[in-house]
Amino acid sequence: MLLMLKSHLSGNYSSRSVCLWFSEDYKEYALAIILMSVISIALTVYDLRQQSVKLHHLVESHNSITVSVCERKAGAQDLESRLLVPGDLLILTGSRVQMPCDAILIDGSCVVDEGMLTGESIPVTKTPLSQMASSAPWKMQTEADPRRHVLFCGTEVIQARASGSGTVRAVVLQTGFNTAKGDLVRAILYPKPMNFKLYRDAIRFLLCLVGTATIGMIYTLCVYVLSGEPPEEVVRKALDVITIAVPPALPAALTTGIIYAQRRLKRKGIFCISPQRINVCGQLNLVCFDKTGTLTRGGLDPWGVVPCDQNGFQAVYSFASGKALPQGPLCAAMASCHSLILLDGTIQGDPMDLKMFEATKWEMTISGDDFHIKGMLAHTMVVKPTDTVGQVPGEGLAILRQFPFSSALQRMTVIVQEMQGDRLAFMKGAPERVASFCRPDTVPSSFISELQTYTTQGFRVIALAYKKLESDCPTAALMREKVESDLIFLGLLILENRLKEETKPVLEELISARIRTVMITGDDLQTAITVARKSGMVSEGQKVILVEANEATGSSSASISWKLVEEKKHIPLENQDNYINIREEVPDHGREGSYHFALSGKSFHVLSQHFSSLLPKILMNGTIFARMSPGQKSSLVEEFQKLDYFVGMCGDGANDCGALKMAHVGISLSEQEASVASPFTSKTANIECVPHLIKEGRAALVTSFCMFKYMALYSMIQYVGVLLLYWETNSLSNYQFLFQDLAITTLIGVTMNLNGANPKLVPFRPAGRLISPPLLLSVILNILLSLAMHVVGFVLVQKQPWYLMELHSACTMRNESVSAIITSPNAPEKNRSHSPFSSFENTTIWFLGTINCIIVALVFSKGKPFRQPTYTNYIFVLVLILQMGVCLFILFADIPELHRRLDLLCTPVLWRIYILIMISSNFVVSFAVEETIIENRALWLAVKRCFGYQSKSQYRIWQRNLANDSNWPPLNQTSCSDMQGVSYSNPVFESNEEQL
Repeated sequence: MLLMLKSHLSGNYSSRSVCLWFSEDYKEYALAIILMSVISIALTVYDLRQQSVKLHHLVESHNSITVSVCERKAGAQDLESRLLVPGDLLILTGSRVQMPCDAILIDGSCVVDEGMLTGESIPVTKTPLSQMASSAPWKMQTEADPRRHVLFCGTEVIQARASGSGTVRAVVLQTGFNTAKGDLVRAILYPKPMNFKLYRDAIRFLLCLVGTATIGMIYTLCVYVLSGEPPEEVVRKALDVITIAVPPALPAALTTGIIYAQRRLKRKGIFCISPQRINVCGQLNLVCFDKTGTLTRGGLDPWGVVPCDQNGFQAVYSFASGKALPQGPLCAAMASCHSLILLDGTIQGDPMDLKMFEATKWEMTISGDDFHIKGMLAHTMVVKPTDTVGQVPGEGLAILRQFPFSSALQRMTVIVQEMQGDRLAFMKGAPERVASFCRPDTVPSSFISELQTYTTQGFRVIALAYKKLESDCPTAALMREKVESDLIFLGLLILENRLKEETKPVLEELISARIRTVMITGDDLQTAITVARKSGMVSEGQKVILVEANEATGSSSASISWKLVEEKKHIPLENQDNYINIREEVPDHGREGSYHFALSGKSFHVLSQHFSSLLPKILMNGTIFARMSPGQKSSLVEEFQKLDYFVGMCGDGANDCGALKMAHVGISLSEQEASVASPFTSKTANIECVPHLIKEGRAALVTSFCMFKYMALYSMIQYVGVLLLYWETNSLSNYQFLFQDLAITTLIGVTMNLNGANPKLVPFRPAGRLISPPLLLSVILNILLSLAMHVVGFVLVQKQPWYLMELHSACTMRNESVSAIITSPNAPEKNRSHSPFSSFENTTIWFLGTINCIIVALVFSKGKPFRQPTYTNYIFVLVLILQMGVCLFILFADIPELHRRLDLLCTPVLWRIYILIMISSNFVVSFAVEETIIENRALWLAVKRCFGYQSKSQYRIWQRNLANDSNWPPLNQTSCSDMQGVSYSNPVFESNEEQL
């Protein structure tokens, strides 16, 4: 909407300006503007056309599919997918089928690639909805996540497996823009609007320029009416002031830095589908990271297993020993409890499942048509030991049914059939969840301590359990609640999840730049704490406080407790590493930022529901959030935004889509060139892209401000010069305007923005507003300097002894002194040129304004700390040198034809030197002011302290409040929900959301 508004206003304004210039016979300049506008429009249309074509292909890909639909009377019929309506019954056959709609699976199972939706191309198994004789909505009939029954539009069905001799069937739920893919297309067409103050400030300043132009228009009317000029000439000159004071290119100038930054990001493998958010990257002061696949390596390598029997945990079996895993229920659980598929002879699926299966050294096959065992179907997945483990190849397990893994449930269960034996159920998942489904007598008493031994060292721990089932009951009729009860605990699978090499240096760079880093993961809390310590997110000497909140139970209300987590040295596994336990003594309260809060998704939910007044206090130092569901990740990002943080979110795109969309800047680590799940996508799967984005965002933001200042000064320089010439009922000629607008300003505008980002991330951000005191002071002071220089030049030229002499005498009569020329009896009183514009005032004002435009560009071209130094922008420096050389050549060259073309008069050499002195003085003062006052950060901080200015951002207010609270953070305390305060809300955030 903002882009449309800017384009509409700029287009209308430019067209009216061109009409005015044609009426004044400014044909060359008007044609140049038309040419530039046509080129700009053509490039814009081409870019929009390219995006439109890509989006059309994205949408059309599922509309040009022929599907098989089962009709009540005619049976199976082929139908174009665009004709589908909700309620149609689809028949899925074959493989590699693009889903044209959202459909719920009611018979058979499917393996689906949901990479288009999640950014992660890992096959997902879809199971049919349980057929129940109930009138309740279908979402109420599923036991857990309803999405595991839904085939989403745009996803690819890799494999469809029928139940028995039937077919794979699905009922159409939604079509078109109502589908999941349609929602993503809408997100691309209408992205979340960014309530960024930069563009609002640009409109306000534009109104200030309009006010300035109005004053100039009134002045012009008075001067020309009193001079007796014709009415049409008065109107033209008055309207001309508006086109000078309000530069039509100002909106475009604010986006040039973004264009160059987007190209630089693309060269670094970072793709952007929302360029306007690049500027927002420059304001980020908090970045949230997913753990697995983002901070740590995506692949999990099996480290060992800890078997369990009636006597408790047994000795650790290490996979590094190279020995085969002992056969038994534990090995069978690892070989069968997964979502892997066999596609074209290759095992595919989740990397963790694949590593776990490979560790068993079993093999996977598909049963043939002649495979008939009671309760089993043909083409069933079969896993069996290989010869290398010393077992008979004919033995194995047939996987009859899967209850796929769900982030909400944190577990997965399968039903298998031994070839010559019992029917079994195997479960794997989060240790706490799996243990809750097991018989208490099978869970070792040392379960918690054994689990902490591994999780505190950064290992990923998976628990395994099983039970025997009755062989007579059909697997399709078994309810998940019945299968997942009274299980026997088998043991723990230990997997290594190492940090990526780039993680620690990047986090250290962000922290040194005073950018908060937060971990949001679905993994175990203890593992997350250890990874936070190892990665540097929690540095040495900083405390971790565990926040545990519990729901109300019975007569007791919801409660919250605070415990200090201590770091100790422990050697459980032949190598020294960190061990975490709870410390009871209360430490001294350290400085602000010396502690971090860690909590789980369950505690976050309870805090949101029952302790909303405490939530912002915890978020101020909340660093580790574990066991977070996808919905909770989005909620947490929103809560940070309520505190006025500019929030970035970096994830691998699997379960982070909601948070990626909610954040101000979402960064998906995906191999795809562009991901519809987030504004930014990095082809390099590590977090090095985060500081790159912040640096480029800061550079783009500063570049936008530099161009804004330059365009404002350029228009004011012309505005002042023209108003001074209007006093003499004179003006600049069209060629003079053309030289300033095209040869000077346009070239500077194109090259001034080529400075790259500074490779060092400094510990402060650039100003986020155009209407900030340093920037406004810079613009005002430079306007005053230019005004003073023009007035001095205008007044002094009229007092020169040769001012009344014949025009060419100063150039042609070189051997005569000025005094001789003055006393010459033949000297005319004042000889005007044939051009109505030529005068000594015009010549002086034009040289002062033109060269001043070059000087201002050099002064305003900022380098460090956010951009590379100006001298590294070789093209820009070369352009300035050439422009300055051309201007000096015109100034000192005595070429009558050149002067005639540019409507200039030849002046004495001494006056030309005076012009250079005035320009040089203006440059020295302007440069000194910029460096000693405008860019002096220490000075502005001192001014803020002197006037008692304090930031109004919510997180700054909370920081000041908590710093003065001697009782915060509470330790070894338990509070109940009946001690609530007032619920927290941020009126500014809420009002902004309403405006959006």
